[in-house]
Amino acid sequence: MIPAAKSYPTVVHMLEDAGLRAGHAEALVCGEVRLTYAEYVRCVAGFARELQALGATGQRVALLCGNSIEAAVASFAIQAAGAVFCPMNPAYTARELGEALADAGCLIAVCDAGAAAIVRGLGLKVVELGGETANWVARWRDDWGQTLTGLLPEPDALGMIQYTGGTTGRSKGVMLRHRAVAMNVAQREALLPTESGDRFLCMMPLFHSFAMAMNLYQAAWCAGAMVILPRYRPDWVLETLVKEKISVLPAGATVFIGLLNFDGFAATDFAHLRVCYSGASALPAEIMRRWQDATGCAIYEGYGQTEAGPILTYNSPHFPAKPGSVGLPLPDTDVQIVDVETGTRVLPPGESGEIRARGPQLMLGYWQRPEETASALRDGWLYTGDIGAFDADGHLAIQDRKKDMVISGGYNIYPREVDDVLLAHPAVREAATFGVPDAYRGETVVSHVVAGNATVDELLAHCRANLAKYKVPAVLRLVDALPKTSVGKIDKKALRASSTLSLE
Repeated sequence: MIPAAKSYPTVVHMLEDAGLRAGHAEALVCGEVRLTYAEYVRCVAGFARELQALGATGQRVALLCGNSIEAAVASFAIQAAGAVFCPMNPAYTARELGEALADAGCLIAVCDAGAAAIVRGLGLKVVELGGETANWVARWRDDWGQTLTGLLPEPDALGMIQYTGGTTGRSKGVMLRHRAVAMNVAQREALLPTESGDRFLCMMPLFHSFAMAMNLYQAAWCAGAMVILPRYRPDWVLETLVKEKISVLPAGATVFIGLLNFDGFAATDFAHLRVCYSGASALPAEIMRRWQDATGCAIYEGYGQTEAGPILTYNSPHFPAKPGSVGLPLPDTDVQIVDVETGTRVLPPGESGEIRARGPQLMLGYWQRPEETASALRDGWLYTGDIGAFDADGHLAIQDRKKDMVISGGYNIYPREVDDVLLAHPAVREAATFGVPDAYRGETVVSHVVAGNATVDELLAHCRANLAKYKVPAVLRLVDALPKTSVGKIDKKALRASSTLSLE
């Protein structure tokens, strides 16, 4: 097994070291703003002390911010302040934000302008990023008195609560120690070695565990530059790849598919691109082949989940990749396939079962959810809820999910939450939400609804008012009845089998 790379006690220690050894190197780029590592460290330290003055130490602090230099700085600053970092989706509706913030018991929310307007009505202390009144990047980048001395967290303390969904439909807060997050960076580095001066392109949302892992932290590990786009747009991505001489491109499957089909793709110069990482949802083998043929650059696919800090396995340039495989376990990580019924019988290569894993990157448990923690963590193993199999060479393939979950465009969508929102409409009697295969997004969200006099447009408007855009059903069908199993439960298996979509 390949050993893990050098590990830092926390990611804040990691950033401090990058500032000391590569202070003049470019660290962050967003639009016209550029920060060196020395400036990055000063901004993190300055904001951390401001948060401490607000009482953040020992408290949960939410970050609700779109992609920006401020979001990157705040991600480290919240942890450096001795607070528990709670990244959340700034596109959440007031209902979704209220539930997550109340569950975490956040004292402070660091927000951009869009989310701040919602959060102010929830009774939290709000620190609004950006604008002339809060342009702390400009204020601290040249303040040489700002260092991380005295701001390095305790490695075994709770460092992050990152929200993920579950089959209950309610988000669960995954608790990760500082040491677990930092160790997972070193584990990834062993299989996916970076190079000094690598330039990472970040267009995935920075609140997402994959973007945080493969952009924010991996760039800081190698003192590389993270070039930030506010969101994914194929023309922006291709232009930035060339202009900023991007060498590392982490992205979800939908990005690679979208770029291959974009008109400007063939004319793009990929000479500086060294490696691509794929995660968040399965990448078809044909897309991997087409990408490498067109760019000369391989895509390495991996597997993990937020509960695993977040990566468990990855393909690597150290060994030949296998189409359809998510690679080998990271160093110091054990992965097994066990029977679905008891979860105790280890299955041999070629047999399918539930994937379980153990290693130093695993979560402590779910925030204030002892029963769900006991179900997921058993005898030191994380039971992932995913179905897979090893081949004879130890390469893992993901085959299915036990969880009733849809992965669309790299986002986890939990049908129960969508059903609950639909059932809140007075005209709706029954609702069943599920996913169907989609060549572009991975899966598409479909809802079948038994309703009175409500129209499809009315129900979709209701969903848009209560759900983030990516959770809103792409297809909503009004039906007279829903199929039931012999015990009276809605038969989603039958719905999936009978659902035919014409997706462009």
